[in-house]
Amino acid sequence: MDRRFDYSAFSPEPVHAMRALEKYITGCGLDHAFVHLLKLRASQINGCAFCIDMHSIDARAAGETEQRLYALNAWRETPFFTDRERAGLAWIEAVTLLADTHVPDDVYEQARRHFTEKEVFDLTIIASTINAWNRIAVASRTPAGTYNASPR
Repeated sequence: MDRRFDYSAFSPEPVHAMRALEKYITGCGLDHAFVHLLKLRASQINGCAFCIDMHSIDARAAGETEQRLYALNAWRETPFFTDRERAGLAWIEAVTLLADTHVPDDVYEQARRHFTEKEVFDLTIIASTINAWNRIAVASRTPAGTYNASPR
């Protein structure tokens, strides 16, 4: 599939704003490997090949196991995720599938059992941000396999 356009070639303000959100997410206090799992799961739902590639690379670099990465698409059916991670994954999915779910109360209650209000807000920012990146990458057809991880 050929790239339609290179979004980084245009006005830098939108990309800078998105990067400011990413900077917030990096410093919000949630575990980095977990954040990449959340971004990876939203990207799977949205079919964003570039972001799936990116966040699987970054999750591995943050210490995530192959087993959990392979099982992520079926996280409800595996014993590999903690209750807290399950609550976060359910929240990310509900926010990603907003038109279908309207983020049900039971998903919120589950999230609140495992996360503070600020952390639920942070999970919402993560979902909002990765969903925006997914839409940019899918619309522009940013090719998978072109991501170069920053040295850690």
